[in-house]
Order: sequence, then C-alpha cells, then structure tokens
Amino acid sequence: MATPTKTPTSTSVSKKHHHNKHHPSDPNSEFKDRFEAYNRLQAAAVAFGEKLPIPEIVAIGGQSDGKSSLLEALLGFRFNVREVEMGTRRPLIMQMVHDPTALEPRCRFQEEDSEEYGSPIVLASAIADTIKSRTESLLKRTRAAVSSQPIVMRAEYAHCPNLTIIDTPGFVLKAKKGEPERTPDEILSMVKSLASPPHRIILFLQQSSVEWCSSLWLDTIREIDPTFRRTVIVVSKFDNRLKEFTDRWEVDRYLSASGYLGENTRPFFVALPKDRGTISNDEFRRQISQVDAEMLHYLRDSVKGGFDEDKYRSYIGFGCLRDFLEAELQRRYKEAAPATLALLEQRCGEVTAEIARMECKINATSDVAHLRKSAMLHAATLCNHVEALIDGAADPAPEQWGKTTEEERSESGIGSWPSVIAEIKPPNATLRLYGGAAFERVMHEFRCATYSIKCPPVSREKVANILLAHTGRGGGRGITEAAAEIARAAARSWLAPLLDTACDRLAFVLGNLFEISIEKNHGHDSNHGHRSVDMEGYIGFHAALRQSYNHFIKDLSKECKQLLRHHLDSVTSPYSHVCYENNFIGSFSSGSMYQLNQASAGPLCLELSDGGPALRKEAMKDQENLPPEKNTQETTPGKVTENREALRECQMTVPETPSPDQPSDGNYGIKRELGNCVEVGARKRLPRITGNARNVGQNGESLLFGNGDNITRPVSTYAEICSSAAQHFARIREVLVERSVASTLNSGFLTPCRERLFVALGLDLFAVNDEKFMNMFVAPGAIDSLENERQSLQKRQKILHSCLNEFKSVARAL
Repeated sequence: MATPTKTPTSTSVSKKHHHNKHHPSDPNSEFKDRFEAYNRLQAAAVAFGEKLPIPEIVAIGGQSDGKSSLLEALLGFRFNVREVEMGTRRPLIMQMVHDPTALEPRCRFQEEDSEEYGSPIVLASAIADTIKSRTESLLKRTRAAVSSQPIVMRAEYAHCPNLTIIDTPGFVLKAKKGEPERTPDEILSMVKSLASPPHRIILFLQQSSVEWCSSLWLDTIREIDPTFRRTVIVVSKFDNRLKEFTDRWEVDRYLSASGYLGENTRPFFVALPKDRGTISNDEFRRQISQVDAEMLHYLRDSVKGGFDEDKYRSYIGFGCLRDFLEAELQRRYKEAAPATLALLEQRCGEVTAEIARMECKINATSDVAHLRKSAMLHAATLCNHVEALIDGAADPAPEQWGKTTEEERSESGIGSWPSVIAEIKPPNATLRLYGGAAFERVMHEFRCATYSIKCPPVSREKVANILLAHTGRGGGRGITEAAAEIARAAARSWLAPLLDTACDRLAFVLGNLFEISIEKNHGHDSNHGHRSVDMEGYIGFHAALRQSYNHFIKDLSKECKQLLRHHLDSVTSPYSHVCYENNFIGSFSSGSMYQLNQASAGPLCLELSDGGPALRKEAMKDQENLPPEKNTQETTPGKVTENREALRECQMTVPETPSPDQPSDGNYGIKRELGNCVEVGARKRLPRITGNARNVGQNGESLLFGNGDNITRPVSTYAEICSSAAQHFARIREVLVERSVASTLNSGFLTPCRERLFVALGLDLFAVNDEKFMNMFVAPGAIDSLENERQSLQKRQKILHSCLNEFKSVARAL
C-alpha cells in the first residue's frame, strides 16, 4: 500500500465518506488559493482579535487518548508534541500547507500580538521548545493556570495536507503537581468555549479501550453539539481492540456504535505506530501505512466472515480520516466563501470609518470649540446619569457597584453613630444599594440612631445650679423652666453630632455616584455600539471634573449642616414653645402641673442633695418655725400641735409680704430660711410657704408636689426634674426629626443634585478663558495613544483589504 502522503500523484483511499461522498481531486490552484486565503484571514483574526466565522477543526480529547500522535501523523513528521502536552496550557493552531517543493518541513510561529511570522524552524526539538516557552511566558505574565490565547504555527511540507486544526489541551481529572486545583475545570471551560462556535468542526478522540457507556467526555461533547451534526468522532488505538473480535457480527456491532451515537453518526477507527524511537520522517509515514494495512488484513482474514466493507471500509484507517478532514474542510471553505466575502467588506468599511473618526479626534485635540462642546456634553451626560441613579436605577449591577451599610461605614471612615451604644441595623442593611435607595437607607438609619438616644442623666449639682438660678424670677414656673433648660442643653450636645454624621454619610453616598455614572456611561456606549462623546485620555479634564463634583457635594454637606444647626437652635431656643405644647404635656394632670408650678415658688426650700436621714434630721433642727408634719411620729418638745383641717389648694394663699393681721403662728411665719444657709438681701421678694405646702416627706425627702390629692407616692424634686427633662428632650427630638431633618436633607442634597449640579460644574470648568480651559487638555500621552491607535487601525485595514482582494479572486474562481 502506498505511503499516505498528499502529493500530486496520490490517489484517494476511498470514495465513500461520512459527510462527503466525493473525494477532492488532486490539489490544484483553486484549492490552494482558497486555503491560503483562509490561512491569511485566520492569522489576521488571531492578531487583531477579529471574530470571523472561519471554518476550523478543533481537536478535543482526554490526556491519553492519542490526540497528539494523530496531529503528528497529519503533519507527516514528529516534533514531540506529546512530550510537552502536559506542559502546554494554550491552544495550538496548526496551519498545514501542502507544498510539493518543501522536501523538509518548514515551521514558522506567528509573533505574539502580530500577524507576522518568524523565521523558519527546521529542528523538530526546537518546535516543542518554542511551544513550551511561549506557554510558560504567557502564563507567568497573566498569573493563570491556562490561557485561551492561541499559538499559531504554520507548517509547510510536501507530505502534509492542506488542513488547519486547533489543538486544545487534553482533558484531565486532576491537576498535576504544582498546578492549581482548579486547572481541570479551567481546561474544560476553555475547550468548551473554543468548540462552541457553530462554524467549527469538532474532532473528538477516544481510545478504543473505553466503552461508549462509560465515556468520561462524551457527555461534554453532547453539551456542545447534542446531535453530533458537526462532530467527527475518532476511536484511537483501535489495534488494541481488534484481538477481541472473532465473528463478523461482533465487529459490525462495535463499528456501528448503535444505541450510543445515533444512526447517522459513524466514528472513524484509527491506529498509529507505537514505536516512539528516533526514526526518519519517511520511516514514520511508512509505519503509518503499515498499521492501516495490518488492521484491514486482520478484519478480513482473522475475523470469521470478515466485516461489512461496503458500510465501514471508508471509516477504518488513518488515511481515510486524513482525506475526509481535508475534503470536509475544503467543502466548508467553499460554502463559507460568499458569507466571508460579505463580512470582510463590512469589516473593511467599519475599519475605514473608525480611521476617519480617529483622524477627527486627533484634529480635535487642538480645536478649543470642539473640546468645549465635547466636554460639556460629557459633563451633561454624567449629570443625567447622577439624576437617574438618585431617582432609582438598577444599571450598572448593584451587586458589583452597590454597598452594604457596613461597607458604607467602613469606606467612608465615619464608623458608628456618635454617642450611640446600641447596634443600629436599618432594614436592608445587608443589601448592596446605591443612589436614591442608599440615601433613603441612611435617612432611616439616622432616625433609628436618633430615637435610640435617651436624655442623658444630669448631676444634682447641675440641676441645683439651674433650678436655684430661677429663684427670684417669679412666674411660678421655676421647675418647669429648669427641666426645659436641661433638655435643651442635652439636645444641643447630643443631637448635633448625629446631624453632622448624617450629612457626612449622605455626602459619601452621593460622592460614590460619580464613579457609578462613569460606568453607566461606558455601559450605555457599549450597548449602542459607539461612544456618544469620547473623552478618553484627557486625564486633566477628568481629574478637574471629579474634583468639581466632589467640591459640589462637600458644599451641599456644609450647607445642610448649617441648616440643621439652625433648626436645632430653633427648637432648643428659650423662646421656642416646643416643650410646652399641649400634646406633649397632656400626660400630666392639671392639678399636678399646678402643684409643680406652686412648688416652684419656693425653690430654696426644696432639698436636692442626696444626704442620708441624719443630714435631713440636722436640717430639720435648724428649721425652728417650720410647721410640723401631719401624722408624724416626731414632735418638738414644748410645742403644741394644732389639729386643723388642711386647707384645700384653692383656699391657700402665698402672700408676698406677711399681712399684719396674720397671726405670727409657727404654722405660717418663717423666721429663718432653711437652716440659715441662705441670706438674701431682698428678703421681701422670697415667697412664703403656706402651712399646708409640704416640703419634707415622711422619710425626710423633699416633695415636688406637696400633699396634693393626685400624688400616690412621694417623689423627689431631682427625680421629677429629670423625668420632666427626659420628656422635654423626647419632644425636642421628635419635632426636630419629624418636622425638619427629612425635608432639609432632601431639599439640601437631592434637589440641588437634580437642578444645580450641571450649572455648578459648568461654572467651575467652562466659565474660564481658553488658555485656562486648554490646560485641562494638555495630555501628550493621550495624543500619542491616539496616534498609536490610528497606526494600528491602518495596519489592520491593510491586512483586511488584502484578505478581501484574495477572497474576491477566490469568489470569481468558484
């Protein structure tokens, strides 16, 4: 049997094939021109990242299924691919070119990121070394386990067919030593992506020792091509299975693979030489032909009844597979030529238009009017995006660009709310939000933090200093005024930091919208296939725009802080009636409040200290003329207690100056003031305490309300003032939060962002002279980048036009 080489005198091994019943004639100028045109187009596509539907063959298989040996057999010479297969993790595009004049193989590698090819490589060992070194260099640079960026090798040889195959890394179940554990999954994912495009033919190899029902990778192929419409299945190492067949029915059943691959899918059965010693290329090809002949001889002579040659002969042997692949690829090349020609014309037009736009951009770098217009449009677009994000948007993805409450606290550097001990977790705290949604969440978090604060405790000294200062002011509201003043001071000191923190947190939320708006602008341009205003590369302008936006947000925050402080000062002013509104004091009975006000008439007689009973008894000794307690167990010796019915509240009078008609009974007159501890010059202004006004409780405690009917238990003046102050504080907080804060923050932050943002940015950036404006666009790096991009486009245009002309020639020959 003749050596299976593709020479002008070679003949077809069989005329019956799986997809194509007609074997191609000897290579002629038509096939060669078409093949060369596609090879050039493929090289250009790899170099420039073009995604062109070029018919290609993708070889897929497990690590030990004989895929590398098959590629060597197709090339017609060995270059030790199998020795480096475990070391390569990149696809290898093999462009095999049948050249009758190349008696020795000439291999050239395409330069990385270029359509140019390097110098020819003659030594087979150098080919393997180049593949390995390029793979290791790229993976080290990208810090990845595998890469989908292919290596392109062009092999010109007199004994190889016109064929292009993409060799993929073999499937593995476990990563080799030193590789990441995810390597098998990454290889599987990469191979799937390479085999998925519908214009690619899948060449799937599986060794004959694996049964179809237990195939590891057949299900993977079904995921890519469920009906095997574009899949060529190859059973490798078929000679290992031959000795198991003795009868014809066994062979025919195995060759049909019925029940697993379907009726219309016929696999090829191939075996290759096992000798891996150093042999010449001629000997290697002779051994391939010998293995094919031995397989046919065994099936015909050693199997009882032989096999169905009419049905399966064209699928047995490497020569049949090689001829089928070449014929099938040429057929698909011919079918795809018109569509490829149309696509090339479209791409050439697109590149030409892109070059024209690039020329305009380069010319515009010195055109002040054009730059002003473009910059204004860009700023206006970002402002519109900011407004859309405030009003509510889900693009770009909140999962990527939004922040949780904890992330906002951490990244803003603000942390927790000042003076708040409790952990504040507003609703939706774990969701990633931005824009208006994040703004409202911070508002709710502020309310939760504010209402978690209670009026702080006040020392007795502070209460005494405030209360006793109201002694001579009259008006009968001493204790009420003291409690209100304590509440006002607490509100000013405790609520002001919360208001500032709220402004800072909201400013951080709005500040993040600049970055999100830029991303939204990029996404909008990519979705529409063009850039509305291209300002890339102008670093100075983008920096000035960002700075102006940040200043605008900071100014809003400063204004809001001032407005909120004004509202806080208003509700905590002594002239504010917040503390005395009816709906707040309704919890007190009218009698209680009257007694509270009556008790305030003599604040010097109210004991605020926290001494023990002995101290109280000592104080009682100094109060010679104080009336005795009713029902008390202790009486002063020599004194006669007068049983008199207690006067009702409405019958009591507290004269400013004792009347001459009034008896100087010990029950009414006060000769010494509370143990002689206070000497007041204007004594006649001190109110006198009526006989039934109780100032000392049963246990020596000072009473706030005396002996009123509404009091069920004695309460100290200090406790009552603290309680009243807490209620005043709650009222101030409620009025501030509910009536002022929400509306102020909305009108202070959101409304200006909607209505004044673009005006503010325009005044900062564009209301300047041309010289100062152009300082933002002094970017030599940007101009150089545009020049490089233009040169790359021109080079790409040249290659595509060359491919287009070749395909036009091919189309005319069809």
